Amino acid sequence: MIIAPKIRGFICTTAHPEGCAKHVAEQIAVVKSRGLIENGPKRVLVIGSSTGYGLSSRIAAAFGANAATIGVAFERPGEADRPATAGWYNTRAFEQEAAAAGLYARSFNGDAFSDAVKKEVIDAVKADLGQVDLVIYSLASPRRTDPKTGEVYKSVLKPVGESYTNKNLNTTTGVVNEITIEPAEGDDICQTIAVMGGEDWELWTDALLEAGVLAEGCQTVAYSYIGPSMTWPIYKNGTIGKAKEDLERVQRLLDEKLAPLHGKAWVSVNKALVTQASSAIPVVPLYISLLYKVMKDEGTHEDTIEQMDRLLRDRLYKGNPQPDEAGRIRVDDWEMKPQVQDIVAERWAQVDTENFQQLGDFAGYQSSFLRLFGFGLAGVDYSADTDTAVGIPSLDK
Repeated sequence: MIIAPKIRGFICTTAHPEGCAKHVAEQIAVVKSRGLIENGPKRVLVIGSSTGYGLSSRIAAAFGANAATIGVAFERPGEADRPATAGWYNTRAFEQEAAAAGLYARSFNGDAFSDAVKKEVIDAVKADLGQVDLVIYSLASPRRTDPKTGEVYKSVLKPVGESYTNKNLNTTTGVVNEITIEPAEGDDICQTIAVMGGEDWELWTDALLEAGVLAEGCQTVAYSYIGPSMTWPIYKNGTIGKAKEDLERVQRLLDEKLAPLHGKAWVSVNKALVTQASSAIPVVPLYISLLYKVMKDEGTHEDTIEQMDRLLRDRLYKGNPQPDEAGRIRVDDWEMKPQVQDIVAERWAQVDTENFQQLGDFAGYQSSFLRLFGFGLAGVDYSADTDTAVGIPSLDK
Protein backbone atom coordinates (compact mmCIF):
# COMPACT_ATOMS: atom_id res chain seq x y z
CA MET A 1 0.00 0.00 0.00
CA ILE A 2 1.23 3.52 -0.82
CA ILE A 3 0.45 5.82 2.10
CA ALA A 4 -0.04 9.58 1.90
CA PRO A 5 -1.06 11.93 4.70
CA LYS A 6 -4.82 12.44 5.03
CA ILE A 7 -5.49 15.38 7.30
CA ARG A 8 -8.88 15.99 8.83
CA GLY A 9 -8.99 19.11 10.98
CA PHE A 10 -6.30 18.78 13.64
CA ILE A 11 -5.64 15.05 13.13
CA CYS A 12 -3.95 12.95 10.47
CA THR A 13 -5.86 9.73 9.80
CA THR A 14 -2.92 7.90 8.22
CA ALA A 15 0.59 7.05 9.38
CA HIS A 16 3.67 5.72 7.58
CA PRO A 17 5.57 2.79 9.15
CA GLU A 18 8.98 3.58 7.63
CA GLY A 19 8.53 7.28 8.35
CA CYS A 20 7.64 6.61 11.99
CA ALA A 21 10.68 4.32 12.25
CA LYS A 22 12.89 7.08 10.86
CA HIS A 23 11.44 9.58 13.36
CA VAL A 24 12.18 7.19 16.24
CA ALA A 25 15.72 6.61 14.92
CA GLU A 26 16.35 10.35 14.72
CA GLN A 27 15.28 10.78 18.34
CA ILE A 28 17.55 7.95 19.42
CA ALA A 29 20.45 9.60 17.61
CA VAL A 30 19.86 12.85 19.52
CA VAL A 31 20.03 11.06 22.86
CA LYS A 32 23.07 8.93 21.98
CA SER A 33 24.95 12.01 20.76
CA ARG A 34 24.76 13.42 24.28
CA GLY A 35 26.39 10.44 25.96
CA LEU A 36 25.32 8.37 28.93
CA ILE A 37 23.03 9.84 31.59
CA GLU A 38 25.05 9.43 34.77
CA ASN A 39 23.20 7.65 37.58
CA GLY A 40 20.19 7.36 35.26
CA PRO A 41 17.19 5.07 35.70
CA LYS A 42 17.60 1.36 35.01
CA ARG A 43 14.04 -0.05 35.02
CA VAL A 44 11.38 2.27 33.69
CA LEU A 45 7.62 2.10 33.25
CA VAL A 46 6.10 4.61 30.80
CA ILE A 47 2.32 4.92 30.91
CA GLY A 48 1.36 6.55 27.63
CA SER A 49 4.50 5.55 25.75
CA SER A 50 3.67 5.62 22.04
CA THR A 51 3.74 9.26 20.92
CA GLY A 52 4.88 12.74 21.94
CA TYR A 53 6.43 13.27 25.33
CA GLY A 54 5.77 9.70 26.46
CA LEU A 55 7.60 8.15 23.51
CA SER A 56 10.50 10.57 23.91
CA SER A 57 10.68 9.73 27.64
CA ARG A 58 11.00 6.05 26.81
CA ILE A 59 13.67 6.76 24.20
CA ALA A 60 15.64 9.03 26.55
CA ALA A 61 15.60 6.43 29.34
CA ALA A 62 16.51 3.50 27.12
CA PHE A 63 19.17 5.06 24.91
CA GLY A 64 20.43 7.64 27.39
CA ALA A 65 20.67 5.38 30.42
CA ASN A 66 20.53 1.85 28.93
CA ALA A 67 17.31 1.32 30.87
CA ALA A 68 14.97 -1.61 30.52
CA THR A 69 11.56 -0.19 29.64
CA ILE A 70 7.94 -1.27 29.76
CA GLY A 71 5.52 0.88 27.76
CA VAL A 72 1.74 1.08 27.94
CA ALA A 73 -0.37 2.56 25.14
CA PHE A 74 -3.67 2.06 23.33
CA GLU A 75 -3.11 1.99 19.59
CA ARG A 76 -4.83 0.48 16.55
CA PRO A 77 -2.91 -2.10 14.52
CA GLY A 78 -2.81 -1.87 10.75
CA GLU A 79 -4.61 -4.01 8.22
CA ALA A 80 -3.75 -4.87 4.64
CA ASP A 81 -5.74 -1.90 3.36
CA ARG A 82 -5.50 0.47 6.33
CA PRO A 83 -2.46 1.85 8.17
CA ALA A 84 -2.04 1.48 11.90
CA THR A 85 -1.90 4.51 14.13
CA ALA A 86 1.41 6.33 14.40
CA GLY A 87 1.79 5.11 17.96
CA TRP A 88 1.65 1.49 16.80
CA TYR A 89 4.44 2.04 14.28
CA ASN A 90 6.46 4.10 16.81
CA THR A 91 6.27 1.29 19.35
CA ARG A 92 7.30 -1.31 16.78
CA ALA A 93 10.28 0.81 15.73
CA PHE A 94 11.31 1.47 19.32
CA GLU A 95 11.28 -2.24 20.17
CA GLN A 96 13.31 -3.10 17.08
CA GLU A 97 15.91 -0.45 17.92
CA ALA A 98 16.02 -1.57 21.55
CA ALA A 99 16.54 -5.20 20.54
CA ALA A 100 19.38 -4.20 18.21
CA ALA A 101 21.01 -2.37 21.13
CA GLY A 102 20.54 -5.31 23.49
CA LEU A 103 17.98 -3.47 25.64
CA TYR A 104 14.94 -5.03 27.27
CA ALA A 105 11.69 -3.56 25.92
CA ARG A 106 8.16 -4.84 26.39
CA SER A 107 4.94 -3.11 25.40
CA PHE A 108 1.29 -3.47 26.34
CA ASN A 109 -1.55 -2.33 24.12
CA GLY A 110 -4.78 -1.67 26.00
CA ASP A 111 -6.77 0.73 28.15
CA ALA A 112 -4.28 2.02 30.72
CA PHE A 113 -7.19 3.31 32.82
CA SER A 114 -8.44 -0.26 33.39
CA ASP A 115 -7.65 -2.51 36.33
CA ALA A 116 -6.95 -5.39 33.93
CA VAL A 117 -4.10 -3.59 32.15
CA LYS A 118 -2.65 -2.43 35.47
CA LYS A 119 -2.57 -6.03 36.67
CA GLU A 120 -1.07 -7.32 33.43
CA VAL A 121 1.71 -4.71 33.54
CA ILE A 122 2.45 -5.32 37.22
CA ASP A 123 2.70 -9.07 36.59
CA ALA A 124 5.22 -8.36 33.82
CA VAL A 125 7.28 -6.07 36.08
CA LYS A 126 7.39 -8.80 38.73
CA ALA A 127 8.35 -11.48 36.24
CA ASP A 128 10.86 -9.58 34.13
CA LEU A 129 12.28 -6.69 36.15
CA GLY A 130 11.36 -7.26 39.78
CA GLN A 131 10.88 -3.55 40.42
CA VAL A 132 10.98 -0.23 38.56
CA ASP A 133 12.85 2.88 39.64
CA LEU A 134 11.10 5.43 37.40
CA VAL A 135 7.44 5.71 36.43
CA ILE A 136 6.48 8.21 33.72
CA TYR A 137 2.78 9.10 33.50
CA SER A 138 2.05 10.64 30.09
CA LEU A 139 -1.50 9.70 29.17
CA ALA A 140 -3.49 12.02 26.92
CA SER A 141 -7.00 10.82 26.17
CA PRO A 142 -10.33 12.52 25.43
CA ARG A 143 -12.23 10.02 27.59
CA ARG A 144 -11.78 7.62 30.46
CA THR A 145 -13.84 4.72 31.75
CA ASP A 146 -13.89 4.58 35.56
CA PRO A 147 -12.53 1.12 36.47
CA LYS A 148 -14.74 0.91 39.55
CA THR A 149 -18.10 2.24 38.34
CA GLY A 150 -17.88 1.82 34.57
CA GLU A 151 -18.88 5.46 34.06
CA VAL A 152 -17.38 7.07 30.96
CA TYR A 153 -15.96 10.55 31.52
CA LYS A 154 -15.33 12.96 28.62
CA SER A 155 -12.96 15.92 28.75
CA VAL A 156 -13.62 19.29 27.13
CA LEU A 157 -11.39 22.23 26.19
CA LYS A 158 -13.37 25.20 27.45
CA PRO A 159 -12.82 28.39 29.43
CA VAL A 160 -14.34 28.70 32.88
CA GLY A 161 -16.82 31.41 33.86
CA GLU A 162 -17.20 33.31 30.61
CA SER A 163 -16.71 32.91 26.88
CA TYR A 164 -13.24 33.48 25.44
CA THR A 165 -12.41 35.19 22.17
CA ASN A 166 -8.92 35.42 20.69
CA LYS A 167 -6.88 34.90 17.57
CA ASN A 168 -6.65 31.40 16.20
CA LEU A 169 -4.80 29.61 13.39
CA ASN A 170 -6.55 27.43 10.83
CA THR A 171 -3.78 24.86 10.53
CA THR A 172 -5.12 23.59 7.21
CA THR A 173 -5.20 26.92 5.37
CA GLY A 174 -2.77 29.10 7.34
CA VAL A 175 -5.50 31.68 7.87
CA VAL A 176 -5.39 33.66 11.13
CA ASN A 177 -8.95 34.19 12.25
CA GLU A 178 -10.82 34.79 15.47
CA ILE A 179 -12.46 32.13 17.58
CA THR A 180 -14.96 32.33 20.41
CA ILE A 181 -15.26 29.43 22.82
CA GLU A 182 -18.23 29.17 25.11
CA PRO A 183 -17.60 28.48 28.81
CA ALA A 184 -17.85 25.16 30.59
CA GLU A 185 -21.29 24.19 31.80
CA GLY A 186 -22.86 21.47 33.88
CA ASP A 187 -20.30 18.89 34.95
CA ASP A 188 -17.73 19.77 32.25
CA ILE A 189 -15.06 20.63 34.82
CA CYS A 190 -15.60 17.49 36.88
CA GLN A 191 -15.60 15.32 33.76
CA THR A 192 -12.36 16.88 32.51
CA ILE A 193 -10.69 16.44 35.89
CA ALA A 194 -11.77 12.80 35.92
CA VAL A 195 -10.06 12.22 32.56
CA MET A 196 -7.01 14.47 32.70
CA GLY A 197 -6.46 15.02 36.41
CA GLY A 198 -4.43 12.95 38.83
CA GLU A 199 -6.82 10.17 39.83
CA ASP A 200 -5.47 7.54 37.46
CA TRP A 201 -1.85 8.49 38.25
CA GLU A 202 -2.69 7.85 41.89
CA LEU A 203 -4.43 4.54 41.07
CA TRP A 204 -1.36 3.37 39.15
CA THR A 205 0.95 4.37 42.00
CA ASP A 206 -1.25 2.69 44.59
CA ALA A 207 -1.33 -0.51 42.57
CA LEU A 208 2.43 -0.50 42.05
CA LEU A 209 3.04 0.18 45.73
CA GLU A 210 0.66 -2.55 46.84
CA ALA A 211 2.39 -5.02 44.54
CA GLY A 212 5.80 -4.07 45.92
CA VAL A 213 7.25 -3.29 42.51
CA LEU A 214 8.51 0.23 43.21
CA ALA A 215 12.21 0.27 44.04
CA GLU A 216 13.84 2.17 46.87
CA GLY A 217 14.21 5.79 45.77
CA CYS A 218 11.71 5.41 42.93
CA GLN A 219 10.63 8.60 41.18
CA THR A 220 7.40 9.18 39.29
CA VAL A 221 6.70 12.09 36.93
CA ALA A 222 3.53 13.40 35.30
CA TYR A 223 3.50 16.10 32.63
CA SER A 224 1.79 19.47 32.57
CA TYR A 225 1.82 22.81 30.80
CA ILE A 226 1.29 26.41 31.93
CA GLY A 227 2.19 28.72 29.05
CA PRO A 228 1.81 32.49 28.66
CA SER A 229 -1.12 34.55 29.90
CA MET A 230 -2.58 34.87 26.38
CA THR A 231 -3.44 31.13 26.48
CA TRP A 232 -4.56 30.97 30.09
CA PRO A 233 -8.33 31.30 29.53
CA ILE A 234 -8.35 28.18 27.35
CA TYR A 235 -5.55 26.33 29.18
CA LYS A 236 -4.26 27.26 32.63
CA ASN A 237 -7.53 28.80 33.84
CA GLY A 238 -9.79 26.61 31.69
CA THR A 239 -11.14 23.11 32.20
CA ILE A 240 -7.81 21.50 31.32
CA GLY A 241 -6.07 23.79 33.81
CA LYS A 242 -8.44 22.59 36.54
CA ALA A 243 -7.37 19.05 35.68
CA LYS A 244 -3.71 20.04 35.93
CA GLU A 245 -4.40 21.58 39.36
CA ASP A 246 -5.73 18.19 40.38
CA LEU A 247 -2.54 16.61 39.03
CA GLU A 248 -0.54 18.83 41.38
CA ARG A 249 -2.82 17.89 44.28
CA VAL A 250 -2.10 14.23 43.59
CA GLN A 251 1.63 14.90 43.30
CA ARG A 252 1.64 16.06 46.92
CA LEU A 253 -0.27 12.95 47.99
CA LEU A 254 2.13 10.68 46.14
CA ASP A 255 5.10 12.34 47.84
CA GLU A 256 3.64 11.17 51.15
CA LYS A 257 2.94 7.67 49.86
CA LEU A 258 6.44 7.30 48.42
CA ALA A 259 8.19 8.69 51.51
CA PRO A 260 8.74 5.24 53.11
CA LEU A 261 10.70 4.28 49.98
CA HIS A 262 12.55 7.60 50.00
CA GLY A 263 10.86 8.16 46.64
CA LYS A 264 9.56 11.32 45.00
CA ALA A 265 6.69 12.40 42.78
CA TRP A 266 7.09 15.29 40.35
CA VAL A 267 5.01 17.34 37.99
CA SER A 268 7.16 18.45 35.07
CA VAL A 269 5.97 21.55 33.20
CA ASN A 270 7.06 21.07 29.61
CA LYS A 271 7.40 23.37 26.63
CA ALA A 272 4.63 24.06 24.11
CA LEU A 273 5.26 21.75 21.16
CA VAL A 274 3.34 20.24 18.28
CA THR A 275 1.90 16.98 19.59
CA GLN A 276 -1.28 15.08 18.81
CA ALA A 277 -2.73 16.53 22.01
CA SER A 278 -1.66 20.18 21.61
CA SER A 279 -2.90 20.33 18.01
CA ALA A 280 -6.47 20.01 19.31
CA ILE A 281 -6.35 23.04 21.59
CA PRO A 282 -7.72 26.27 20.06
CA VAL A 283 -5.38 29.31 20.05
CA VAL A 284 -2.34 27.17 20.97
CA PRO A 285 -1.21 26.32 17.38
CA LEU A 286 -0.90 30.03 16.55
CA TYR A 287 1.11 30.60 19.71
CA ILE A 288 3.35 27.62 18.91
CA SER A 289 3.99 28.93 15.39
CA LEU A 290 5.11 32.30 16.73
CA LEU A 291 7.12 30.68 19.52
CA TYR A 292 8.95 28.33 17.15
CA LYS A 293 10.24 31.21 15.06
CA VAL A 294 11.47 33.17 18.08
CA MET A 295 13.19 30.19 19.73
CA LYS A 296 14.72 28.95 16.47
CA ASP A 297 16.10 32.42 15.82
CA GLU A 298 17.53 32.43 19.35
CA GLY A 299 18.93 28.92 19.01
CA THR A 300 17.00 27.52 22.00
CA HIS A 301 14.28 25.52 20.24
CA GLU A 302 13.80 21.98 21.56
CA ASP A 303 11.49 19.19 20.44
CA THR A 304 10.08 16.50 22.73
CA ILE A 305 13.25 14.42 22.69
CA GLU A 306 15.52 17.30 23.70
CA GLN A 307 13.05 18.22 26.44
CA MET A 308 12.86 14.72 27.90
CA ASP A 309 16.58 14.14 27.64
CA ARG A 310 17.15 17.39 29.53
CA LEU A 311 14.55 16.42 32.14
CA LEU A 312 16.30 13.13 32.87
CA ARG A 313 19.89 14.20 32.29
CA ASP A 314 19.96 17.63 33.94
CA ARG A 315 17.10 17.57 36.44
CA LEU A 316 15.97 14.17 37.72
CA TYR A 317 19.33 12.39 37.77
CA LYS A 318 21.83 15.17 38.31
CA GLY A 319 20.57 16.01 41.79
CA ASN A 320 19.47 19.41 40.54
CA PRO A 321 15.70 19.35 39.83
CA GLN A 322 15.36 23.14 40.35
CA PRO A 323 11.72 23.08 41.47
CA ASP A 324 9.71 26.29 41.32
CA GLU A 325 7.72 27.81 44.20
CA ALA A 326 4.99 25.18 43.71
CA GLY A 327 7.47 22.29 43.64
CA ARG A 328 7.22 21.71 39.88
CA ILE A 329 10.15 21.00 37.57
CA ARG A 330 10.20 23.63 34.82
CA VAL A 331 11.69 22.46 31.54
CA ASP A 332 9.59 25.17 29.91
CA ASP A 333 12.14 27.61 31.33
CA TRP A 334 13.62 28.53 27.95
CA GLU A 335 10.15 29.09 26.48
CA MET A 336 9.13 31.34 29.37
CA LYS A 337 12.25 33.56 29.35
CA PRO A 338 11.03 37.17 29.43
CA GLN A 339 12.93 38.11 26.26
CA VAL A 340 11.24 35.25 24.37
CA GLN A 341 7.78 35.98 25.71
CA ASP A 342 8.10 39.72 25.05
CA ILE A 343 8.78 39.10 21.35
CA VAL A 344 5.99 36.53 21.07
CA ALA A 345 3.52 38.90 22.76
CA GLU A 346 4.53 41.75 20.44
CA ARG A 347 4.03 39.57 17.38
CA TRP A 348 0.75 38.19 18.74
CA ALA A 349 -0.66 41.70 18.79
CA GLN A 350 0.45 42.24 15.18
CA VAL A 351 -0.20 38.90 13.54
CA ASP A 352 -2.82 38.43 10.85
CA THR A 353 -3.16 36.26 7.75
CA GLU A 354 -1.12 38.62 5.60
CA ASN A 355 1.97 38.82 7.83
CA PHE A 356 1.76 35.39 9.49
CA GLN A 357 4.36 33.82 7.20
CA GLN A 358 6.86 36.49 8.24
CA LEU A 359 6.07 36.55 11.96
CA GLY A 360 5.48 32.84 12.51
CA ASP A 361 7.01 29.51 11.56
CA PHE A 362 4.05 27.87 9.83
CA ALA A 363 6.32 25.63 7.78
CA GLY A 364 7.93 24.42 11.01
CA TYR A 365 4.55 23.80 12.58
CA GLN A 366 3.32 21.82 9.58
CA SER A 367 6.55 19.84 9.37
CA SER A 368 6.41 18.95 13.07
CA PHE A 369 2.78 17.89 12.73
CA LEU A 370 3.42 15.64 9.73
CA ARG A 371 6.48 14.09 11.35
CA LEU A 372 4.27 12.89 14.22
CA PHE A 373 2.68 10.55 11.68
CA GLY A 374 5.86 9.58 9.86
CA PHE A 375 5.61 11.98 6.93
CA GLY A 376 8.17 14.44 5.57
CA LEU A 377 11.27 12.64 6.82
CA ALA A 378 14.39 12.62 4.68
CA GLY A 379 15.45 9.28 3.27
CA VAL A 380 11.98 7.70 3.21
CA ASP A 381 10.55 6.72 -0.18
CA TYR A 382 6.93 7.71 0.16
CA SER A 383 6.16 6.54 -3.38
CA ALA A 384 7.08 2.94 -2.53
CA ASP A 385 4.65 0.24 -1.54
CA THR A 386 4.79 -0.50 2.20
CA ASP A 387 3.42 -3.19 4.49
CA THR A 388 0.82 -1.61 6.77
CA ALA A 389 -0.04 -4.72 8.82
CA VAL A 390 3.24 -5.08 10.71
CA GLY A 391 3.31 -6.25 14.31
CA ILE A 392 4.98 -5.15 17.52
CA PRO A 393 7.58 -7.77 18.55
CA SER A 394 6.64 -8.12 22.23
CA LEU A 395 2.93 -8.33 21.38
CA ASP A 396 3.51 -11.02 18.77
CA LYS A 397 5.08 -13.45 21.23
